[in-house]
Amino acid sequence: MRRFLRYLWALPVTLLGVLVALAARGSGGAVRQVEGVLEAAGGWPAWVLRRGFPFSGPVAAITLGHVVLGVSSSALAATRMHERAHVRQFERWGVLLLMLYPLAGMFAWLRGGNPYRDNLFEREARTAEAAGQGVSVRSWMAEDQSTGR
Repeated sequence: MRRFLRYLWALPVTLLGVLVALAARGSGGAVRQVEGVLEAAGGWPAWVLRRGFPFSGPVAAITLGHVVLGVSSSALAATRMHERAHVRQFERWGVLLLMLYPLAGMFAWLRGGNPYRDNLFEREARTAEAAGQGVSVRSWMAEDQSTGR
């Protein structure tokens, strides 16, 4: 029941993600299900991700509910732990995350940080990724600061 409610709470954003995944498939991309998450690689969304977004620049993948869109299958594999943290964030916050994420970026910027790198939701995803890779959070954050990631 709890799993059903997590999917239901994220459903409005997931439906948006499914539409974009269908656009990926229709424009030459590939779509597959991995561990309860729909992953779409390539196609038109990959072009958008490569062009980038304000404050973050190009990205390898982006999450919309229980859908992860990536520039390629290898990018999806490389970012899986990070993007799964964003899936959990959508399970926790639902459609509210579409407002909370940019607000967290603006808050980081107002505090003198980078709207993407210092965004609370991105920091949480990087911490989850580091933990999944067996890297200490302290060394991961130090690398983050030195590489500008």
